[in-house]
Amino acid sequence: MATKKTVKSLEDIKSVTASVEAAAPVAATAAEATVPANDSPKHEIKRDNLGRSYGTGRRKDAVARVWVKPGRGQVLVNGKAQGDYFARHTHLLVLNQPFLIAKCVNQFDVVCTVKGGGLSGQAGAVRHGISRALSAYDPDNYRAALKKAGFLTRDSRVVERKKVGLHKARRSKQWAKR
Repeated sequence: MATKKTVKSLEDIKSVTASVEAAAPVAATAAEATVPANDSPKHEIKRDNLGRSYGTGRRKDAVARVWVKPGRGQVLVNGKAQGDYFARHTHLLVLNQPFLIAKCVNQFDVVCTVKGGGLSGQAGAVRHGISRALSAYDPDNYRAALKKAGFLTRDSRVVERKKVGLHKARRSKQWAKR
């Protein structure tokens, strides 16, 4: 236990302040040693043994599990080519947006399984999954551009539920004057 010293003269005050000043630099260096350096990357590279990165994408009721690996640009959705699974051109554009934003077109092969929802929701879910997988594959090169474009954020808009007494969520019954 520390004992209290009574200060009776100016020399006692000088000796106490000198001992505190001598201990302060040691405490500062000990505090600096416990704080981790900011040189380490904020997001780490996540790849499996086969060199693939994984990302889960969600949109409306659709959930997509996406694996990305270096390749020639082939995209398989539920075992089918992207053009066979998504017939509409707009769905294919949505699907390939992350590669255009990240400037890595035809550099990655994509294998994904998607369940739930309709084709539009599934295309959005695959886009979200590809964006997250690219961000996990190489965060330093791809994450900033994908984040700025808003592809790493889940689109939380879902279908509004039907209410009692209405035809749909907000559509009311036809009004009759008489």
